[in-house]
Amino acid sequence: MKRPLFALIIAILMGLIAVGASAQQGCVMPTVCPPDTICEIWCPPTGGVFTNPDWLKIDHHRVTVNIANQIAQTSVSLEFVNDGEGLAEGTFIFPLPAGASVDSLTMFINDQPVEARILEADEAREVYDAIVRSYRDPALLEYIGMSAVQANVFPIPPGETRRIELTYSQVLELDNGLLHYSYPLDVSRLTSRRPIETMSISVRVESNEPISTVYSPSHDIAVARDGDNAFRAGFEQSMFVPDQDFSLYYGVESDEISLNVLTYRESSNEDGFFMLLVQPPLEMDTENIPARDIILVLDQSGSMQGDKWAQAQSAAAYVLENLSPEDRFNAILFSTGVRTFSDQLEDASVAGEAVDWINGQFAEGGTNINDSLMTALDMVGERQTTILFMTDGLATEGEMDPDDILANLQAAAPGNARIFTFGVGDDVDTFLLDRISNSFHGASSYVRPNERIDEEVASLYNKISAPVLQNAMVEIDGVRVDSLYPEMPIDIFAGTQLTLVGRYRDGVEDATITLTGDVNGEQRSFVYDGFSFRERGGGESFISQLWATRRIGDMLNQIRLNGENPELVNSIVNLSVRYGIITPYTSFLLDENDILSQTGRAAAESEFFVAAQEMAESASGGFAVGAADMAANMAAAAAPMAMPTLTTDGDDAGMLFNGQQSPIQTVGGKTFILQNGIWTDTTFEPDTMETQAVEFLSDAYFDLLIAHPELGEYFALGEQVIVVLDDVAYEVTPAPTAE
Repeated sequence: MKRPLFALIIAILMGLIAVGASAQQGCVMPTVCPPDTICEIWCPPTGGVFTNPDWLKIDHHRVTVNIANQIAQTSVSLEFVNDGEGLAEGTFIFPLPAGASVDSLTMFINDQPVEARILEADEAREVYDAIVRSYRDPALLEYIGMSAVQANVFPIPPGETRRIELTYSQVLELDNGLLHYSYPLDVSRLTSRRPIETMSISVRVESNEPISTVYSPSHDIAVARDGDNAFRAGFEQSMFVPDQDFSLYYGVESDEISLNVLTYRESSNEDGFFMLLVQPPLEMDTENIPARDIILVLDQSGSMQGDKWAQAQSAAAYVLENLSPEDRFNAILFSTGVRTFSDQLEDASVAGEAVDWINGQFAEGGTNINDSLMTALDMVGERQTTILFMTDGLATEGEMDPDDILANLQAAAPGNARIFTFGVGDDVDTFLLDRISNSFHGASSYVRPNERIDEEVASLYNKISAPVLQNAMVEIDGVRVDSLYPEMPIDIFAGTQLTLVGRYRDGVEDATITLTGDVNGEQRSFVYDGFSFRERGGGESFISQLWATRRIGDMLNQIRLNGENPELVNSIVNLSVRYGIITPYTSFLLDENDILSQTGRAAAESEFFVAAQEMAESASGGFAVGAADMAANMAAAAAPMAMPTLTTDGDDAGMLFNGQQSPIQTVGGKTFILQNGIWTDTTFEPDTMETQAVEFLSDAYFDLLIAHPELGEYFALGEQVIVVLDDVAYEVTPAPTAE
């Protein structure tokens, strides 16, 4: 999807600044420049059209969106401040989303409004091309074919501000039951480096139909529901560095459990990717929540003494005080031996007594993991049972061999037990905890030394407190799918959206999806039809990156728990390169080596294999806990893994890599790596492919963009680019320098 808004605002306002720069910024100053007058200067293109415009900053960037029955009205307010010593002026150009109509555009200069005009697509294209040619900066090429709004920016004296306010409207199209709103924020490929002082996005949605799914793959939003038919979503951050577009999806309710589909396919001859968004009811009436059994198993060993034990007591109290009336429970404390609150499961009405009992205990003794969990499993009856197990150390009492402990549990456990583990600190056996949670359909959480136990436990408990569908399975009729994450079966809980991603082969226009699972011990099926899995290229490219993130997380866990494997290492390297997924173990992408060649790929695999061996041999310690935590977060990621950032000094913090632009960029579903000054498509195979060269800014360059406008967003990366499109590798080469 093209980025039609904010990126170009910065490009033009920064790019056409023609006055007020200082000589230390590499600009040639006029011999005579009277005070308080505008003087033309020339800035040589160093890594772009202009050099470090640190004297122009954005004080605030506020976006307010109101969506009513698919009509979205977006209001934007930006305030620019001249932080330098000279005057500044330029042109403001705002490309418009397809189908958008401008309600108002106002620029305030000393509180006086200045009018603007709308450029049709052809006229806007001429403006874009002229700027690209004049300033040798291709960042505007991705806006080819879009109309725009243009206004002049009058001189901004030092220390003064200029405010721009814009309102536009657009219709959001319904696709597979989902509506999508996007506001472009990605300026990572432009030369602006300064963060925005205050960034905020507020979205208000009202619908005639009940709203189900609310999902953002791009930003960590807060969502507040206002009944069944409305919600608010908000994002706010100070010193914000915009590096990806804001994206929000929401769906209309279709059943007791709503299901929506998004798909992506780069081309018709490649597998596609899909995302299923499963939204159960936000809340359930108490009488409809299935009665459960909850068993708390708390490590009371001497190493828990102090804050850890106090937080464990607080976590236990939270769970016990939030039981449903029909729930049953028990509490087990373990150290050298095992003690139980009761010899049997008790009614929720006596949970307060259990809280008092736990609060009266203190930490002492060793760590008997085997006997504590065996005691819990012996209490499992006919109900669905959730066991919350917490420990801060290795097994030091009773059965201490991790393999034997796991074998004992597997032999004793009935099928209706779920075990969720909490590893506290860095001295836990991550292999054992992960194997236990994987074997019993739970999840592992790791509470690092600077985190609180009670907050982790409360967060998980809230998510799993109201089961809606247990042992759920998904079947898609007419579409062959594979590599679905998370793996089935899975439990679905009220108020917790489930996001599944996978790959598919042949597309279909009218697919039927069946969701089957247990409701209060009885099997139920939910059938959804009319979904389209696209046959040709297009869709939301982030889905492929999200799938790759989860796939890598799953394979990292396989390496940790089952040992290093050359095939898994090869797969992780290939996925990391293709989709730009970087972990501490795949940092080879940041090296200067030619990772796309067979030699470079082999070197990366060899480097990663060493890290894989360490992961497979480290069960405890800070490295092991960090690896377990990272792999678990990737395998359950709700959004694609963010590009890493290395901080630098000053206002550019978090934006640059060692003072330079990020060497990895994702554009239109493709990943590019900066190698030897060339942005290179990771699908390019230098050992087997020949490139079709085109000179930067030549007539052939612009003719190619007219013939293939889709190349614009890739060429916008810079003056030297290699991109593969329809099996043809196009290479933009530098224009010859003037003698």
